[in-house]
Amino acid sequence: MADIDNVEEVEAIEEEDSRKPRDLDSRETSTRNEPWTPAPLLPSPNPEPGFVFRWVRVSMRSDADNRNVSKKMREGWVPCKLEDYPELQVLPDIDNRFEGNIVVGGLMLCKNSKERMDAKRAYHSEQAENQMEAVDGSYMRENDARMPLLRPERSTRVTFGDGS
Repeated sequence: MADIDNVEEVEAIEEEDSRKPRDLDSRETSTRNEPWTPAPLLPSPNPEPGFVFRWVRVSMRSDADNRNVSKKMREGWVPCKLEDYPELQVLPDIDNRFEGNIVVGGLMLCKNSKERMDAKRAYHSEQAENQMEAVDGSYMRENDARMPLLRPERSTRVTFGDGS
């Protein structure tokens, strides 16, 4: 009888040992495969603090666009060097006029300071606001006391269905 109890204990111990250790059964080892997505046509570099990236057109239909490139350079855009961004995994174009820069399909990756782009955005916002004020002033100049015009409304509403 003592032998039978020992056999049962041994079988119980063997059963415990046959289980996987807990640290092997983790989320990291049992992750799902990610679905496939197509690669982007224009890769995005890792963000750099204080800089904004943009793709600048250098050619269209194999014709050089020097005017656009010159304008962007005057605005402060600086071409990004290929060796500075190895994470992009871009092969240089065969007939690339901009040696060492990142050019994909007639577009060259450039960067500019965030402060300069914020100033540009503020300038264009002010220009648009001044134009709207001029249009409103021209419209309100036609105002007559006998038939007053309503002030232009600058809010929008989105409704679905019958509008109720």
